[in-house]
Amino acid sequence: MSRSVIHDNAQQRTGWPGLMAVAAKDLRVAGRTRDTLLATAFFSGLVLLVLGLAQGGNVGRGVEETAGTAAGAVWTALALAAAVGAQRAFALEQEAGALEQLTLYPGPHGALYLGKLLGLLGPLLLVAAFTLPAGLVLFGAAGAGRGVPWAALVLTTLLGVLGFAAGTTFYGSITVSLRAREALLPALAFPILVPVVIATVKATSTLLSTGWSPEVTSWLAFLGAFDLGTVILATLLFPYALEG
Repeated sequence: MSRSVIHDNAQQRTGWPGLMAVAAKDLRVAGRTRDTLLATAFFSGLVLLVLGLAQGGNVGRGVEETAGTAAGAVWTALALAAAVGAQRAFALEQEAGALEQLTLYPGPHGALYLGKLLGLLGPLLLVAAFTLPAGLVLFGAAGAGRGVPWAALVLTTLLGVLGFAAGTTFYGSITVSLRAREALLPALAFPILVPVVIATVKATSTLLSTGWSPEVTSWLAFLGAFDLGTVILATLLFPYALEG
């Protein structure tokens, strides 16, 4: 892959307006090569399949247990897929020698983080659109409760995927230059993402089993606060992560 394909749009703008150029460039490269999308989708589907075979179906299980198992499997798969996607997003530019040039453009480096975040968010949402229904069908939880509020389920998915993308994008920038980045990225990111996993699993399982409730509202409010805090903190710390 040529260097111009990797950062052709990013060099046209600087500063905060440049974040949209970085995001558009990443989305365009992802659409052309499909490396990140295919890798994350394959990995997510593989995790679902392995967990489904290990659980052995939902025979003899109640509604709450089935919903909890399905939610845990889906969000475990998405968390691992986010790590794979963030690693590929930075590795492509590192291999092409374009990452250092992106950091030399004038303007705050936080804009580069936000651009990379938006570029990763698109493919992850596509993977989530496949993983969520596939996981619910695989574990027999698609009709676990009466009248599942799908709008609330979509909101939970958006907030959860954003949290995964925000955390893995930041740690992807830290580990991109390291030899053992494939092992270090999950090791560093997953402890930070544990609150997201817990909140998304709880909210999803509750929605599937009992529908909307004040408990779901609390978990979604927590997810929103976590996402906002993570994005702000990562944007401020991103220049130091690049220097490290």
